[in-house]
Amino acid sequence: MRESEMTTEKVPVELPNGAVINIEVSESGRIDVAFDTFPFNDIATALEGITTALKDTLEKAKPQKASVKFGLEMSIESGKLTAAIVKGSGKANLEITLEWGNP
Repeated sequence: MRESEMTTEKVPVELPNGAVINIEVSESGRIDVAFDTFPFNDIATALEGITTALKDTLEKAKPQKASVKFGLEMSIESGKLTAAIVKGSGKANLEITLEWGNP
């Protein structure tokens, strides 16, 4: 299936503070169940791991200025909400800008 043919659906996700939001995910093929919400903790844990790894790498590179932009594609796999930076197409959504100046 080509990326342009992929369909999405909105699923309810419960945030740590109890608020429920809808997140658009790649079509999961799941059967809708009333009041079925997914915890955001798995996404938050993935986000924390990604940002910690990037921070550690940037601390080694020691740029004077850095910015990182990335997008996460959310999907439901094995009944759990998951996040992916790179999909099977090999196209990544990660942009890093580093700047160094003269001392």
